[in-house]
Amino acid sequence: MSACPDTGPAATAAAPDATVAVVVPVYNDRSGLQRCLAALAASSFQAFSVVVVDDGSTEDIQSVVDASDCRYLRIEGPGGPARARNHGVRCCEGDIIVFVDADVCVHVDTLQRLVETLESSATTAAVVGTYDDRPEAPGLFSQYRNLLHRYTHCHSAGEIPTFWCGCGAIRRELFLAYGGFDEERYKRPAIEDIELGMRMTAGGCRILLDPAIECTHLKHWPFLGTLANDVLRRGAPWVVLMLRSGSMTTTLNVDHAQRLSVALALLTVLFGAAGVWHVAFLAGAVLSAGGVLILNRDFYRYLRQCRGRAFAMGAMPLHGLYFLCCGLSVGIGVIQHVTTQRRSVL
Repeated sequence: MSACPDTGPAATAAAPDATVAVVVPVYNDRSGLQRCLAALAASSFQAFSVVVVDDGSTEDIQSVVDASDCRYLRIEGPGGPARARNHGVRCCEGDIIVFVDADVCVHVDTLQRLVETLESSATTAAVVGTYDDRPEAPGLFSQYRNLLHRYTHCHSAGEIPTFWCGCGAIRRELFLAYGGFDEERYKRPAIEDIELGMRMTAGGCRILLDPAIECTHLKHWPFLGTLANDVLRRGAPWVVLMLRSGSMTTTLNVDHAQRLSVALALLTVLFGAAGVWHVAFLAGAVLSAGGVLILNRDFYRYLRQCRGRAFAMGAMPLHGLYFLCCGLSVGIGVIQHVTTQRRSVL
């Protein structure tokens, strides 16, 4: 892919009257989609169209879309959100494409902020926001995961090397120029947005993360399913992507402190297991665990401020488990990358 087009502010910046299209992929989430479309309709910014792409749902999605006066498209599936989003972009008109997940409710000013950022910045190719601190799903695990996402985005504000489809906007011409999402490689929800962002930034495009652009997440995070997803659909593929591209990003949840936390979490488990043979190893486990706590003290302080001391303490072991999943992702990702490289040589 050639470098990101740079034809000067007048040609690159979105026009004040730029058309805006919102693309919402959905698969069997009728109730979430109802609330998503209602939130879009309540936006302070109203100059946009909405295209809902039904990825082969078995639920009745069309009646929800018809009731909201949005455009309904159905494709045979499920084939993954990457394909659904690509299809939506091909079938809609808009200088700016806003992607919103079906389990996300934008705030009143979300679309306004997304569009204004692109219209006011000649050098910005895309902009993304973040979940707010009021996630819908109850329970320690779901609340922790949503707040982890928000904290990570809030502490990575500014220019980033990836894109996010939960709530993000992109210039249509650039989306098409870079071929959209890789729907062949990512046939299930994975890191298709991250991969597109990395391709674009490698080509010289600029992507911004603005934590002031907020949305509410409705998703319930199932414990075991989330852990499996972290490793198999996000963590390991992200490692493979970084190894394949030769670009080891240091923003978002792969910064240096996070990498060190992963190593210390693994050492905690190893020392703890070795403590069965000799009690001296338990001291190493305590020190390693203490290192994780110190490195992530700001995050735990944030959780305490949001939900209280008991919540923060309950989230600490979950955060340790998250780091262990990250470590497992690295191992699996490296093995997958090496295996693929050897096959290509043969």
